[in-house]
Amino acid sequence: MADHAFHRPGPLKQTNKAHKTGRHRSKGAIDNAQKGKIGLRPISHKHKQQQRKEQRRNQMNQLRKNKREEVLEQKRKLGGQNTAPFLVCVLPMHEQIDPMSALEILQSCDSELVVEKSPSGIVYINLPRFKQRFAFVTPPVGRGNELIALDYLKVCDTTLLLTSAAFGDDEIFDRWGQRIFNMMSAQGIPTPVVALMDLESINPKRRPATKQAAQKIISKLLPEEKIMQLDTASEGLNVMRRIGGQKKRILHNVANRPHLFGDVVEFKPGSDPSDDLGTLEVTGFLRGQSLNVNGLVHIPGLGDFQLSQVVAPPDPYKLDKSRDGENSDVRLLDRSDPSKRTSLQSENIPDPMDAEQTWPTEEEIAASQAETKKMKLVKRVPKGYSEYQAAWIPDVEEVEDPDGKDDDDMSEDDDDDEEDDDEDFMSCDNKSFEDEYEKRDSDTEEFQDSVSVASEAAINDEKYDQQMDFQEERETLKKLQQARTDQLWPDEIDTPLDVPARERFQKYRGLESFRTSPWDAKENLPADYARIYQFQNFDRTKRRILNEAKEFEGVLPGLYVTLYVINVPESRWNAFKSAQLNDNIIVYGMLPHEHQMCVMNVVLQRIPDSEVPLKSKEQLIIQCGYRRFVVNPIYSQHTNGDKHKFERYFRPYETVCATFYAPIQFPPAPVLAFKVNPDSTLALVARGRLLSCNPDRIVLKRVVLSGHPMRINRKSASIRYMFFYKEDVEYFKPVKLRTKCGRLGHIKESLGTHGHMKCYFDGQLRSYDTAFMYLYKRVFPKWTYEDCLVRTAEHERQHASANRRSSQQVAMEE
Repeated sequence: MADHAFHRPGPLKQTNKAHKTGRHRSKGAIDNAQKGKIGLRPISHKHKQQQRKEQRRNQMNQLRKNKREEVLEQKRKLGGQNTAPFLVCVLPMHEQIDPMSALEILQSCDSELVVEKSPSGIVYINLPRFKQRFAFVTPPVGRGNELIALDYLKVCDTTLLLTSAAFGDDEIFDRWGQRIFNMMSAQGIPTPVVALMDLESINPKRRPATKQAAQKIISKLLPEEKIMQLDTASEGLNVMRRIGGQKKRILHNVANRPHLFGDVVEFKPGSDPSDDLGTLEVTGFLRGQSLNVNGLVHIPGLGDFQLSQVVAPPDPYKLDKSRDGENSDVRLLDRSDPSKRTSLQSENIPDPMDAEQTWPTEEEIAASQAETKKMKLVKRVPKGYSEYQAAWIPDVEEVEDPDGKDDDDMSEDDDDDEEDDDEDFMSCDNKSFEDEYEKRDSDTEEFQDSVSVASEAAINDEKYDQQMDFQEERETLKKLQQARTDQLWPDEIDTPLDVPARERFQKYRGLESFRTSPWDAKENLPADYARIYQFQNFDRTKRRILNEAKEFEGVLPGLYVTLYVINVPESRWNAFKSAQLNDNIIVYGMLPHEHQMCVMNVVLQRIPDSEVPLKSKEQLIIQCGYRRFVVNPIYSQHTNGDKHKFERYFRPYETVCATFYAPIQFPPAPVLAFKVNPDSTLALVARGRLLSCNPDRIVLKRVVLSGHPMRINRKSASIRYMFFYKEDVEYFKPVKLRTKCGRLGHIKESLGTHGHMKCYFDGQLRSYDTAFMYLYKRVFPKWTYEDCLVRTAEHERQHASANRRSSQQVAMEE
């Protein structure tokens, strides 16, 4: 094979300069990137015509005209000849102010003014000068009458707030005024008008400064309101002009429903003497939306009822009395159809036969429990498996349980009560745990000592000691200590020594991620969920029902009507009448489904004046919209996502979501939470709004098991004190670990038989670090709903017997 010669260029070879495009791509690179791409096609070729200046001016004039006509239409719906009068609530901000003195000034403001008083105490004033008519109501004033005042304010159009200059510049509001103003601010204040009285009684030189000081205080509470003087007839006329001419605020919760403030109330017993039922005839001006006679009505303090008919008697408070002869007869507006009346059934009746298998009888359940107590087999199943899933796992290692104890037989409430006191599980006999938790115990003791010194200060006043409830003081102190401990070490629980962790936390499961891990909302539901109603889409149903209520053509608002409320118990009515300070009554027309029970979720925020933490499942009085009831809510974090962390305490200055069983209501609706004081008075502790009526909201209770590193070797470490049995380590091996410093890890294997374990982490641990294991279970509220109705003697006996049965049941369980 011949040798081949190769040419090797020398150092004088010409080298051309390479083409560099700099920071941008070359044309060829751009062409290669664009190969195969298809350009976007425009969806519409319609060209939007640009408006000229004259067209834009005409469009703005039309929008302004429509807005003005809308405002005028709203004003024409109140106070006219054929509409309901302005309903004004006269509310003193000081207990010593007499509201009747203000009404006397208003009644003498014009010579042509016509004043009439109804049997229930409503003062009607017709003012021909303004062609308007007004209705004034005065709720009782003083501690203990806050709820009555709130009921009045729900349905009023205007609130006339009375203050006085006779009490000094700093005494515009007394304690009653501050308390009721905070409550009405949380509920929603109707259109306010602030009037300053007794300004003529002070020195003329001090009047401008006094009025300016009062205006400064009012501007902080109501920035848009200007204080008005009310001492003479001319000033009273200015107040009337302001009430009739100002733009009204819309409280949507009441505006979306028909409502009526009773002017004349009469109860007629039924034809059967042995029957306790009768008919309640309530006469007044209908407001809000149109009334459906086949729907239900709610009367605060009495309950939900049906209607038989609605009639229209002559209006006795007309502006023009010369036309009284035209419509002097009682007209039948609408009569209900018994076949179309809404049922009063509020709970769903579950069918025990409508299931996968027939429900066992009580005898079969008792026999099964007796057999189970003799000898029971406990299956070890993977973490997160339910009872139904565990039953289908074959060839599982089974352990005999001679005591026949089963953690699943424990009720959910017993578990919660035990977990609240899990800090007391650990015995002080274990020296190692004393050394490990010495710092935690010392911090807790310092807090306890500081609280004890403040609460047990030596006071020699015997009268003060007699008025103090020391039992209530101890309970409050204990609650503060528990809330402080939960705040310092949230959800941390010491693993019990005498109970295996796999049994103690059998209902818990681990989650890969609290945010993204799935949790079936229909899994392991309590029996109470069979009694409630649920919507497929609550928001869509709400929009549909509210739109239908606005378009419904029933009994039109603004008419003077009489509602015939049927099947009212006479004993309850007599108790209600004796408990009331006057004859006023309020009737609300309910929307469809609003009498049916569901799981209600409300967003609550603590008010600044309330500093005692509220424990979950603690009894509260909730006012949601037009209802008021007693429940024991559970609290959870108000966050986005499909899972929400359970909160053991509702602390001051926090915002949480409260969940409880209650009748359905459609938002918007304001929510007020009250707590009963030891002296039987009510204290406002939280305010908020209705979020939804959705039983699929998942509230997860978290427990944190802590372990401490014993030996550290780079990324591996030996952890102790988290478990005390080898079987517990194997049972919780799939659950991930997290440390206080942010390391992630998992259990590798068990070391010995006393709960020590070898774990791997994504980084080297520090000697002062702590390993945590997060476990979760879903919690549900208790069915403790009780409507705030007036109680008769029969109701008291039933309530007492129910309390005795519940106390006996608790004693038997213990």
